[in-house]
Amino acid sequence: MEPGSVKTSRRTAPSTTMGGMPVNDMPWWRWRSNVRSALHMLSDPVFQRECWVAGLPGYGDVTDAVYRLVEDTWLDNWSAEKYIGTIFRDAQEAALVDTAVLRVLRIMHQVGADAPVTSYMENADWPEAMRAARDAHVRLSANDGDDPDRAPDTLDALAIRLRTV
Repeated sequence: MEPGSVKTSRRTAPSTTMGGMPVNDMPWWRWRSNVRSALHMLSDPVFQRECWVAGLPGYGDVTDAVYRLVEDTWLDNWSAEKYIGTIFRDAQEAALVDTAVLRVLRIMHQVGADAPVTSYMENADWPEAMRAARDAHVRLSANDGDDPDRAPDTLDALAIRLRTV
């Protein structure tokens, strides 16, 4: 053994971040990750054209994003305020998410859950829904120390991150 070196049986600690976000920061970070992923895709018109409209594999479709937004959280049934301290950091995050969820769900109910993405994009209220999703996405990203303008992760990349911790 080299002088000054210390032999230890301890292993390197597992990563404490997920995409820059501290894993232990929010108790239900996996749900937060799904909500963030959905908001990211729902808020990015370039992504929607280049991935969803073009049918690029690996990103699901608009319906997948809507379900990722509400399936575990039940945000289609109650306010995000219920999750302050578990999924959302504060009342501002919760309010922005509530606004985005309501706007996106209104369109989904108008065009139908299985409608092609172009039906969403052609809806007169879609720009406002995207703006609300963008506001929520930017706030959550900033609070997690992430760049809101980087490209959305594939669903496989999201699944791997959710399994690795």
